[in-house]
Amino acid sequence: MKVAILGANGKAGSAILKEAKKRGLEVTAIVRDAAKITDGTPVIEKDVYGLTTDDVKDFDVLVSALGFWGDVSEFTGSTQHLIDILTNQKTRLLVVGGAGSLFVNPEHTLRLSETPEFPEAYQPLATAMGKGLDLLEASKNVNWTYISPAAEFDAEGPATGEYVAAGEELETDKEGKSYISYADYAIAMVDEIQNSAHLNQRFSVHQ
Repeated sequence: MKVAILGANGKAGSAILKEAKKRGLEVTAIVRDAAKITDGTPVIEKDVYGLTTDDVKDFDVLVSALGFWGDVSEFTGSTQHLIDILTNQKTRLLVVGGAGSLFVNPEHTLRLSETPEFPEAYQPLATAMGKGLDLLEASKNVNWTYISPAAEFDAEGPATGEYVAAGEELETDKEGKSYISYADYAIAMVDEIQNSAHLNQRFSVHQ
């Protein structure tokens, strides 16, 4: 299976790259600076907006693990560009999403980012990532999956090899905690790459 990882040098992207290679998948990194990939992985050196259909059409899966911490509107712009180049293509798009767009009530009328407890500093980021999900849900003839992590997404946490695949509502453990490490999220992502269990939908993962 041929997999391309966009943003493969970031925290989430590098964890997914490591897990995919561990399982023997044929992985290519798509990054703006090829020098940042030092483990011998083949590289396409391009910005997301420079990617074309020809660049990605031969991959079975394209993972978007992009992170934008300055202009968060880039989440919507980059998602729309990926939709444009993948429309009517066999390549699946798997997106590293956010937790802010998860619902906190059974009626699906209130999102985590809309609750009073949600940190104000993360509001713009959560809103932009949620709009990216809206674009995917409205798209036609694109094979996509959006994976939201738990509310606490821990870059330094260990790989336990265990996670729970949940729906679109925020779930917590018996202590009321919503947590997953990047390493276990990467395991969930590569499971989805291999199993295609959530076609054209968003799901979430937690410990």
